[in-house]
Amino acid sequence: MTTEAAAEFESHRPRLFSLAYRLLGSASEAEDAVQDTYLRWSAADREAIRTPVAWLTKVSTNLCLNRLTSARARRERYVGPWLPEPVLTHGGETALGPLETSLQRESVSLALLTVMERLTPAERAVFVLREAFEHSHREIAAVLGIDEAHSRQLHRRAREQLGRPRRQLPVDSGQRRKIVELFIAAAVEGDLASLEQVLAADVVAWSDGGGEVSAARRPVGGREKVIRYLLGLAARPEAALVCFRVTEVNGEPGAVLLMGDALFGVIVPEISDGRVGAVRTVLNPGKLGFATAQLGQNLPPAHC
Repeated sequence: MTTEAAAEFESHRPRLFSLAYRLLGSASEAEDAVQDTYLRWSAADREAIRTPVAWLTKVSTNLCLNRLTSARARRERYVGPWLPEPVLTHGGETALGPLETSLQRESVSLALLTVMERLTPAERAVFVLREAFEHSHREIAAVLGIDEAHSRQLHRRAREQLGRPRRQLPVDSGQRRKIVELFIAAAVEGDLASLEQVLAADVVAWSDGGGEVSAARRPVGGREKVIRYLLGLAARPEAALVCFRVTEVNGEPGAVLLMGDALFGVIVPEISDGRVGAVRTVLNPGKLGFATAQLGQNLPPAHC
């Protein structure tokens, strides 16, 4: 492969990763899909490729569709709640592309990526290409090898399956960050009064340990139950060794949990009407590799 061809691919790599991550909900699998796309690109007759970005989008999307089919079977056997693999998005340039608007942030939120598990691979592909990348149904049809009417039908079905309104989050997340800071500090310190203040009455907490580490096997619902669950965690001997850093995770304020220099968890609270309405915690070590690699990138100081 020529230097020019390699440079052409590298110029599209960030977009391909952000597409694959939205389709797969896994940073590690997204990296593998991008590498597989690179191998297809290196072996292709590039003189026959009129529009590289369109060709690469089609190849990457269809590679992800193949992965999604097998991933669905694996996730049906997953131990406890399944959550997407977290990606730190602090700073200007993010691994997930521009996150300048509320819709761009929503498209990579753990909340939306989780409920997208309800979709078939084809529905998810159409939804992501249309909603996150603003492709026309004509372009989507060309990517997936279907007609435009079918693309529209899949998009409509995906929106119905998700069954939730798009959250119009303000771009300025200062107030939400303050709520997250209060919640994380209260959870780590076992501060009952602050937890009662910050948690919504119908709050739900999900913990993804994947059967690898101790975590709740079912969602915990309701303020009182969530508080008991959090206070129980804070009372463990190892909790005294925990430090945390509030940062941005998947486009929203969240926190990384550290023991020494080792990352052992990522928490993303979901804020609604000024309170924490949902808490998603990723503890499965197999899902923390990408975030661990990002830890040295200008993160704020840790609180211990």
